[in-house]
Amino acid sequence: MDNNTRTNPDNREDNVERLQEAVQNTIENIEASHDTMEMASEKDRALIEKKNKKREESLGGMRQEIMDEARNQKK
Repeated sequence: MDNNTRTNPDNREDNVERLQEAVQNTIENIEASHDTMEMASEKDRALIEKKNKKREESLGGMRQEIMDEARNQKK
């Protein structure tokens, strides 16, 4: 292994907290987009709605991952 390539240890101790922060940020982004949609054109509104749908789907995955990580931390 050369000096420029180092592996980082798999430190998962703060994964739950980081995921919870990501969930909160995503929720805030969804809420902020609702304000933006009020002033957006129809085209932009459709794009925002599409993005929010993806955000909602991501929330489900993040919440599942939080549960998995919390379960793994108890072991």
